[in-house]
Amino acid sequence: MLKNKPMAKKLILALPKGRILDQVEPILTRCDIIPDPGFNDEYNRGLRFTTNHPNLDIIRVRAFDVATFVAFGAAQIGIVGSDVIEEFQYDELCAPLDLKIGKCRLSVAMLKDDPERTAPKSWSHINVATKYPHLTRQYYATKGIQAECIKLNGAMEIAPSLGLCRRIVDLVESGKTLQANNLEEIETIMDVSTYLVINRTASKVLQKDIQFWMKRFEAAILSTSLR
Repeated sequence: MLKNKPMAKKLILALPKGRILDQVEPILTRCDIIPDPGFNDEYNRGLRFTTNHPNLDIIRVRAFDVATFVAFGAAQIGIVGSDVIEEFQYDELCAPLDLKIGKCRLSVAMLKDDPERTAPKSWSHINVATKYPHLTRQYYATKGIQAECIKLNGAMEIAPSLGLCRRIVDLVESGKTLQANNLEEIETIMDVSTYLVINRTASKVLQKDIQFWMKRFEAAILSTSLR
């Protein structure tokens, strides 16, 4: 059971760095959340930013860290992919709203010419490079296969060609990076979308404020779907 820190005077919204942020920013605009100009300055190394709302600040962190900041109460709300939510499975994290952005899938990939790729029944113990060890082990356990995970945080696609492993588990959107590295998807573990996440304790202690922003995000998503 996680122990939450005392709630901050301001609400903190945790946002992920990287590709999802470009899709998040239009939603923030529709929610009338305007970050401090430094937020969009590529040379700014700051991680916390004020907004046009005196009671709301933004932190910009790695996607995996969004879940941790919110689960432990350092941030009260956040935006993160369902892949991260399922990988960590924090008790204090709830995901009430699908923002319907960042659509992709968590998949297994192998080299196109690997002879084992067409013989999954022969697998009993495998090595897999991934930054999703929990989901990977869980997925293969359902198949009666023991998966030993080699933790990598990037450059996953080059691992098979260098002999580190024969399989990788990673996010796939267009598949172009796999193709460029002579890899092919062989299985899909889960479809991924991006969610608004909330700290459970904050949703009770700061119910009025949390509900206010929940409704803003719900309206923003609805306005997008009606276009």
